[in-house]
Amino acid sequence: MRRILHRETHSSRAGAAGIAAVLVIIFSAYALLESAVRAIGQPAWLIDPQTAAERITALPNGISPLLLGVIGAVLAMAGLFFFLHAILPGKRARHLLGGQRAAVVVDDEVIASALARRARLAANVTPEQVMVVVSQRQAVVNVRPTSGVPVSENAVLAAVQDELNQMAPSPLPAVHVNLATSGVIGA
Repeated sequence: MRRILHRETHSSRAGAAGIAAVLVIIFSAYALLESAVRAIGQPAWLIDPQTAAERITALPNGISPLLLGVIGAVLAMAGLFFFLHAILPGKRARHLLGGQRAAVVVDDEVIASALARRARLAANVTPEQVMVVVSQRQAVVNVRPTSGVPVSENAVLAAVQDELNQMAPSPLPAVHVNLATSGVIGA
């Protein structure tokens, strides 16, 4: 069960590994093809391996600085892509809900919707006046009160915290409530 839950809450690195494998296979197949063509005495398809090795060791001679910079930037971006995929945790925007008989995986948007409803009821405002953003570590509740109607930040915080405690998501995000200083005109 734990393996299934981990698969649902973490993103796979198979795509990045597949891209890296395909690039290595293509480069190796091309190098093998050029070496075989040179071994049988035929002209190279694109560039002779000996010539390629000489040009690489002679860098930056014989190549424009702009082209060298572009090649370096592309290689740096590719390296950064693979490096970040390797070291970042790759968590999806999902939480686990506690249950006795079944494991429940819920998107953060569903949790944010439930928290927004509770915050809206506690603040006595319309749905457009409340916005909630949920991440792995925190839930940020932004409330724009109606002009002239006071809103208790503690009441909103208590209502949202109560809703989170009833849901019991794992990991439990910390709640932050932000009340806007300017209100909206009530209907």
